[in-house]
Amino acid sequence: GLSAYVQAGTVEEAAEVGARLRAGQVHLTGAGAGIAAPFGGFKQSGNGRERGREGLEEFLEVQALMGVG
Repeated sequence: GLSAYVQAGTVEEAAEVGARLRAGQVHLTGAGAGIAAPFGGFKQSGNGRERGREGLEEFLEVQALMGVG
């Protein structure tokens, strides 16, 4: 899933349910979209991410420098 919405009595209750959902974004109890939040889905909605740190990391390569400091 690409996106889901959970309405509950408290944000904490919504977060418990939201954490179990297989969706790239889960809006909890009236929360809007965050422009810096990573965007992308799970399953057939795609595994890649755009925006946020996770989107930037797709373009980076990890390098280890041995013997430095």
